[in-house]
Amino acid sequence: TTVTLDAVDLQWAIILQIFMLIWYSPVEHLTVRNLTFRGPLEKLTEYAFQPLLSSVEQLISLDGSMKALTLEHVRNKVYYFNQEILYRQFSEMNIANLTIADAYMPHMLCPNKTSSFQCLNFSHNALTDELFQNCGTLVDLKLLILQKNKFESLRKVSFMTSRMKSLTYLDMSNNLLRHDGAGMQCRWAESLAELDLSSNQLVDAVFECLPANVQKLSLRNNQISNVPSGVAELKSLEELNLASNRLADLPGCGGFTSLQFLNVEMNLILTPSADFFQSCPRVRELQAGHNPFQCSCELQAFIRLERRSGGKLFGWPAAYVCEYPEGLRGTELKDFHLSPLACNTTLLLVTALLLT
Repeated sequence: TTVTLDAVDLQWAIILQIFMLIWYSPVEHLTVRNLTFRGPLEKLTEYAFQPLLSSVEQLISLDGSMKALTLEHVRNKVYYFNQEILYRQFSEMNIANLTIADAYMPHMLCPNKTSSFQCLNFSHNALTDELFQNCGTLVDLKLLILQKNKFESLRKVSFMTSRMKSLTYLDMSNNLLRHDGAGMQCRWAESLAELDLSSNQLVDAVFECLPANVQKLSLRNNQISNVPSGVAELKSLEELNLASNRLADLPGCGGFTSLQFLNVEMNLILTPSADFFQSCPRVRELQAGHNPFQCSCELQAFIRLERRSGGKLFGWPAAYVCEYPEGLRGTELKDFHLSPLACNTTLLLVTALLLT
């Protein structure tokens, strides 16, 4: 039921024949790694494809046993040919799962008829914002993985998903995504529950363009400095990852009433707010380690918060270390103590007056 081919270097016509041979067999999962396809010695043109058209159409319409096709590390040594024929062949395959990864693929066509795809993985290619725009035939698609491509507009990505009625998971990490806000409307698939936007170029305005029903959201490694209050009403959001951004404090939960897990590691937080768990009563785990903590009187309240939280601070105590002042650098927060007198201005003044 499973076949894997490695280091395949053949003419495209022969590769197509191999695909058809396997298609007619009981094989359900075909994986081809390090695939190089060539043409004849002359340039492969649309005319050269003509004898193969019937085979291509037959492969598209077949009702075989195959459920999943994976092509990884694909190289093309045919430089002049009608790419639409190739895209059409893959876009209308009658299978549930299709992966074409690391293939320098610049585009993929929307299927002409309702597609059977449930999972598409086009990671590490050269796809852009034009992918699947106004595409209404991917109604059964549940998982879409587009990491490491060249997407730039978060708004266009949202419109790409708007007609994918079954989409629950979308991975757009490691792209060039931006969203400038300015009242630009976004329209996401209502079914989208998990969204990965990590390692892009997103700033605070991203909270104006998020799917309303998202439950797990990753904005790791972007340029977010603040979570605007009252902008995003994400009432279903349970997990939020804001690690490796530019936050100066812990965000509140005004718009995230269901939040249970928050990750703000590796930001610019000097003194975290001590009332975090009061404003976010449902949070079961807070990851706030590896920040440049300033060990001062203000931090004492946060340290007391850890004692009252009942183990809700993930990574405590090793990940929570003083960065400032220089004399305390490297000291774990659990070992940092100041006397009540040093941190109570009123008490300090009264003591000084009494001594005087």
